[in-house]
Amino acid sequence: MPSTTLTKIEITSGAVEASRIHESFNNPQHGGQAFFFGAVRNFNHGKPVKAVSYDCYDQMAVPELKHIVFEARAKWGEDLDFVIFHGTGRIEVGQFSVGIGVSSPHRDEAFQACRYVIEELKVRVPIWKQEHYLDGDS
Repeated sequence: MPSTTLTKIEITSGAVEASRIHESFNNPQHGGQAFFFGAVRNFNHGKPVKAVSYDCYDQMAVPELKHIVFEARAKWGEDLDFVIFHGTGRIEVGQFSVGIGVSSPHRDEAFQACRYVIEELKVRVPIWKQEHYLDGDS
């Protein structure tokens, strides 16, 4: 992996700020940037939601996210840059719980790697959520 690549992974307290992810990229050789932001939705399993709480086992989550980035670079290019933030604690409807950004020389690799990161994160990273419904917690 080239020494100039960016890998920024943070487990944050509270909601993710989209601007922090976008502002992290500054590689003039990269023409493509792809982003995914997951927002807390107001309805789940037929019930109205007011917020979601996220818990994370940081000591396992961060190394697993680094491994996912390693895999993505192996598939789509060693020169890709990654920024991944995931919020913990209570996050209100409409706020972002997760944000992923991938920067690359071309758009296709950025899109594919970004999709790969979110799909693998959902399956492999020890982050749990609990919906807070209008009529009580799940």
